[in-house]
Amino acid sequence: MSAATGGRPKAFGGFFSVAWAVAGRQVYKYFTNPAFLAPALFPLFFFVAFAGGLTSVGDVPGFDYAAGYIAFQFVWALLQAVAMGGAFTGFSIASDFENGFARRLMLAASDRRGIILGYTLASIVRVTVTGTLVTVLAILTGMPISGGYDLFGLIGLALLVNVAATLFGAGIAMLMRTGQAGPVIRTPIFLVLFLAPVFVPLNLLEGWIQTVARLNPFTTILDAARGFLAGAPTGVLPAYAIAFALVAVFALWALYGLRRAEKAGS
Repeated sequence: MSAATGGRPKAFGGFFSVAWAVAGRQVYKYFTNPAFLAPALFPLFFFVAFAGGLTSVGDVPGFDYAAGYIAFQFVWALLQAVAMGGAFTGFSIASDFENGFARRLMLAASDRRGIILGYTLASIVRVTVTGTLVTVLAILTGMPISGGYDLFGLIGLALLVNVAATLFGAGIAMLMRTGQAGPVIRTPIFLVLFLAPVFVPLNLLEGWIQTVARLNPFTTILDAARGFLAGAPTGVLPAYAIAFALVAVFALWALYGLRRAEKAGS
């Protein structure tokens, strides 16, 4: 270790080199640690519980979703899976700060912004596996697929939801730099997910929950995603506009958390 580096580890790579190194480490941890499959268990549990136990809700007057109740619940379970996959990536970042790995990484990285991209890429790999598990289960339980090429619209929205949730969690994890960041990351995401039309369409909700659901931006994304699956896209531009806006805002949030971590010397 030379005096020119001031006793610090020699910096490695640029933006993309740092990103690939971080992503590779996280993906390796994911496939070698069974605990990393946890994000897949929650959406699978909710999907089985809701789609299996509440199927008769599809016969309620006013329930007009053409693809049926299983498909209606599948879309919510899929978006929950990708959002919670992003949250669990935030947990991983917080854990890396606690065990000291993140500090060493930040000392060695020549472009620390690549750290955020690396965790995000790993999160996308994680939710690809999780999303596939949820989809296979839905098909096995009789979910019809009639969206055709529209399914790519559903996949695009799911990826944007995952990236937004990952960046949100990354910002909090880098600000707090402790495992106690977990509830702070998880709670807002759960609230956004459940304060949307989960069990029935928006028109069948009543009272304060309908008002909140109308104001919830996730409702627009959820409705568009369900439209894609049913082969009848609706509200596509507003949904994608919201999704891209969330990614942009939370990217700035993650960079802010990174700068705060740098100043804290972590």
